[in-house]
Amino acid sequence: MKRAKGAKEGIVVAGGQGEGSALTQLSWPKGLFVDTLGTLYVADTWNHRVMGWTQGDKKQGTVVVGGNDGGVGANQFNNPIGLSFD
Repeated sequence: MKRAKGAKEGIVVAGGQGEGSALTQLSWPKGLFVDTLGTLYVADTWNHRVMGWTQGDKKQGTVVVGGNDGGVGANQFNNPIGLSFD
């Protein structure tokens, strides 16, 4: 959700289609980060992935990493709850 200064209502900038695992959905989102280009990253905890939305892309996100069920493999996360970028 994003709200412009002075606005009475916010606008959905990520997810907003109920809980689930589709690219338009999140399940227990925890950590988030916005980079200098305006890309929003969300730790999508119960989907075991990090999702990304570029500025202006309001509906469908992209799986940045994970999303292959929870686990300990090189391509897996297990309930990510935060983000840290270097």
